[in-house]
Amino acid sequence: MALDRAKEFLRTKGFEDRIIIPEHTSATVAEAAEALGCEPGMIAKTLSFLQGEQPVLILAEGTARIDNKKYKSRFGCKAKMIPADQVESLIGHDIGGVCPFGIKEGVIVYLDESLKIHDTVYPAAGTDHSAVRLTIEDLEKACDYKEWIDVCKMPEPADEDRS
Repeated sequence: MALDRAKEFLRTKGFEDRIIIPEHTSATVAEAAEALGCEPGMIAKTLSFLQGEQPVLILAEGTARIDNKKYKSRFGCKAKMIPADQVESLIGHDIGGVCPFGIKEGVIVYLDESLKIHDTVYPAAGTDHSAVRLTIEDLEKACDYKEWIDVCKMPEPADEDRS
């Protein structure tokens, strides 16, 4: 089971006690923020991509979006999300619970710079009813990531003066 794999992985890193199992679903950024009582940006969403045959995960700030120009400049290819029906077989977790903990061997994990605007973030823990409360420093220790990258853009602030 995905939660068990994530728990075991986090136990080996010393972070199993940080897992939260909310009463309500945490499958989307909005649902996770509501279930955890935090800002949507504090949700560390995990985006799944294929680079050729290579599965890649990018953890990003909850409201951030992939910037296609930055992505192509960094990786030399277009951003291609893993089709929903292949995520579990390629990553080891299904949509709504994808995280960098207890994933299949060979999946490359990156952390996006957008996460650094928060002191604490909440990635999933393998299911759509789970999260892990981690500081940025703890996130670095808790997952086997390759490196920090900058491939996201933040949403434009709403201009409340417009009519």
